[in-house]
Amino acid sequence: MSGLSRRGRRAGVVVLAAGVILSPVFTAPAQAQARTIEWRACTDAEFIGMQCGTMRVPVEWAKPRGAQVDLALVRRPASDPARRQGTLLLNNGAGRSAVEQLRFAMRSGFPELAGAMAQRFDIVAIDPRGVGHSAPVRCAVPIKPEGVTHFPKDRAAFSRLAEHNRAFAQDCLRRNGPLVANVDATSTARDFEALRVNLGERQLNWYGIMHSTLLGRTYATLFPGRLRTLNADTALDDTGSPLDQALGEASAAEDSFNRFAAWCTTDDKCALKGRDVGVEYDALVARADREPIPVEAGRKMTGEDIREATQDYLNLAAFTWPRLAEAIVKAQGGDASGFATTPDRTLDPVQAQVSGCLDTPRQIRTFKQAERARQALRARSPHLGGAVSGWANLIGCVGWPVGGKAVRAGGEIPDAPRALVVQSTHQAHAPHAAGQAFAEQFRGSLVLGREGDDYSMILSSRCVREATNRYLTDLVLPAPGTVCAD
Repeated sequence: MSGLSRRGRRAGVVVLAAGVILSPVFTAPAQAQARTIEWRACTDAEFIGMQCGTMRVPVEWAKPRGAQVDLALVRRPASDPARRQGTLLLNNGAGRSAVEQLRFAMRSGFPELAGAMAQRFDIVAIDPRGVGHSAPVRCAVPIKPEGVTHFPKDRAAFSRLAEHNRAFAQDCLRRNGPLVANVDATSTARDFEALRVNLGERQLNWYGIMHSTLLGRTYATLFPGRLRTLNADTALDDTGSPLDQALGEASAAEDSFNRFAAWCTTDDKCALKGRDVGVEYDALVARADREPIPVEAGRKMTGEDIREATQDYLNLAAFTWPRLAEAIVKAQGGDASGFATTPDRTLDPVQAQVSGCLDTPRQIRTFKQAERARQALRARSPHLGGAVSGWANLIGCVGWPVGGKAVRAGGEIPDAPRALVVQSTHQAHAPHAAGQAFAEQFRGSLVLGREGDDYSMILSSRCVREATNRYLTDLVLPAPGTVCAD
């Protein structure tokens, strides 16, 4: 593979660009370990001068001689090879392509902005198994079709949801084979250890965003001493129950929505400037629940659909907040297309849901449990109703025929690096307190606060870049209590 093609849709101006569609590749080689990476010159415009590669690993690490899957990589060599310090592994969130994260970064002037990170480290982006360019999981049955709700109000609706979730999983299994049951964090972490060996590195440097901060912790747990640094951008906290995590996320998303609404009262970039955004949003949701709003080709969106699409629009204030306001105005006019696709152009919701169902413990099994959770979420999140990704991972896995493979969280990880955790003071997917809970699992770690609502902060904050580069090059953490205000 000499290049990485993109989907035939326009790339987004937010976190990441568009992904691609590749079919799963399964073979049965004689070797019982990952094969040597096959590197070639990349041909995509954004990756000129870089190397594109594939690495073949077992679908099931317990059966190393069984079916295999090809993982896609892009490597940007250190621009100052004489001072090279190692490899920095770039990771993105659940169901999100790291290769496309790198593409967006290159379009945003990453080499010039990054400083020592790009000068002294090879940057390697690898799409996890089943995601993006690495044998992406594709399913024909929708995650949530018409007539199915993630917030069932009676036992019949709960049963329909469970039956649909089961049908969705079975369709995914039919179309993708055993890979669907093996896109869990532990299997993915083993892939990254195979990558380390293939690269010939004694240790890796880890740059993870959101869910991949947890993946980094899994790697550190399974392979002690193999991480030199761990930079966690917008860390998640899974040390409590999945419902606790969803409730915390719902509170964070509601806070972000309220900040968005307040911004709209005075900012000219908001299409709803001067209006009561909370009231108008609630009215739109209620209207769409009574009479779903058209999108295209007969498809319509309910109020629940609009709520579920809102969280990702709250992630980057400068980029996505204006687009959220425009989507609301457009939907008020009878066109809900602004909520029909995610603004994160490398996120594949199907791939995120499949891996989420493997990594999330099954806490919701009965209608009574779901009803109690629904009421708790609504109390935390009046505008959004608790429609956040953490809840989708819980309720969207009810009835799944494939058992979960959740990684045990909490407790200090031995022989792990001091982590630099960069956490916004307001972020729709992760409460600020989640950063501290993550840091406590790595002795001597520190949370660097960043005032605002964003994630992927290396591109937007000079203060964050300087702290990150000092950590990467000299292993020095900022002073406790530091908060970046730029």
